[in-house]
Amino acid sequence: MISLNKVNQLYGGTQILWDLNLHIEPGSITCIMGRNGVGKTTLLKCLMGLLPIKSGEILFNNNPLHKKSAESRAYSGLGYVPQGRDIFPLLTVEENLRIGLPVRKDGAKQIPEKIFTLFPVLEEMLHRRGGDLSGGQQQQLAIGRALVLEPSVLILDEPNEGIQPNIVKQIGDVILKLNKEEGLTVILVEQKLGFARRVGQSFRLMEKGRVVAADQMENLTDDLIRHYLAV
Repeated sequence: MISLNKVNQLYGGTQILWDLNLHIEPGSITCIMGRNGVGKTTLLKCLMGLLPIKSGEILFNNNPLHKKSAESRAYSGLGYVPQGRDIFPLLTVEENLRIGLPVRKDGAKQIPEKIFTLFPVLEEMLHRRGGDLSGGQQQQLAIGRALVLEPSVLILDEPNEGIQPNIVKQIGDVILKLNKEEGLTVILVEQKLGFARRVGQSFRLMEKGRVVAADQMENLTDDLIRHYLAV
């Protein structure tokens, strides 16, 4: 479904990604893991077109994604929840959610009821400004906003950073539900090992801008954790 082949990326004169290869199967939940600074967020930004690649290719359903503009990638079926959420703090919850409606292929004019079923708090706070929500509520809003697009791939960058445990559980439940019931493909950058093991089906470990290990989640051994994840 998604393939990155020999992707190289430079940022401010420093090379971040080095001949990176990554393949994501449709309908999978893949956790991209590694210590801080290994290129995980850069990888996602390249995938979304927010950072240019120097060389290599990014394919989505065998079509060259790296040649498309950032805004057009949402129309391709990619929903993105960036690190830090990046909601619009001065817009209401409803206005934040409505931003994704023009991208929908079915031309829907109303926020899907599914969003409020998954995250009931968003309906309760529909007319409150995004900036007035708690961190956990803002994260739910960011995920809801991405899901309004009706994406085929949901990309999340550390969605549990600074979030209270009950909302972390809810986010995990939502990911598992959408994957099981709708076949949603999920790419997840995650530092919390417990969450990754609960939600992820497979892992990709990164070091120095490369994917250095890939396997099913049950094969994430203590040796791999010590070598690539332990601080």
